[in-house]
Amino acid sequence: MTTGAFGELGDADLLALHVSGDPEAFGELVRRHRDRLWAVALRTLGDREEAADAVQDALVSAFRAAHTFRGQSAVTTWLHRITVNACLDRARKAASRKTSPVDDTERLEQLLEPHESAEAPAERQDLHRELLAALATLPVDQRAALVLVDMQGYPVAEAARVLDVPTGTVKSRCARGRARLLPMLTHLRGDSGDRADISRGRNRTPGTSVPPASGTSDTGPSDPAAVKGGGGRT
Repeated sequence: MTTGAFGELGDADLLALHVSGDPEAFGELVRRHRDRLWAVALRTLGDREEAADAVQDALVSAFRAAHTFRGQSAVTTWLHRITVNACLDRARKAASRKTSPVDDTERLEQLLEPHESAEAPAERQDLHRELLAALATLPVDQRAALVLVDMQGYPVAEAARVLDVPTGTVKSRCARGRARLLPMLTHLRGDSGDRADISRGRNRTPGTSVPPASGTSDTGPSDPAAVKGGGGRT
């Protein structure tokens, strides 16, 4: 099947084609979802290299485990679950290792997406940096819940499916995370979108503030051949 014809197919159809041996179908799935997978990984891990590796691990896992998909959730939920699991695995392994601290300024510079660094007003950049710095102080489980609900715009029920936990757990993690973040963010302007998202728990429009799909070395791979080893839990 040609790449142009894929546009008429749903995600589940593409996954089925991949399982049946179509060499292009999985690449189309990656093209559709990589930006949001990348945004979730970057905000959960707070490091571009770690996020890129987590997305690569997740895509390898999804590529290999596609035959296990039973349609009990949307394909995008399935992909996000694998990606979040890969992120949590990396975060927990990093926490167990003793490493030298990273310079805060350098780390925060890396967290800003290229298009935001180039085009956003300086004040917006500063607010975004402070938000990300505060977010990075949270336990990884709380951070993942807040990234999905408050930054990526997932309904709580959908975030629960991605994280594979009860909805009450997601609500609890978000509430605890917001409570910890609020004292750090009270000095920010009240009309800041990011500050309002976290402190009041409002969802952002899904997929906003995501790095471009191509043209930078920080984006995730566009096809399975570019993905290196490893794998998140399915």
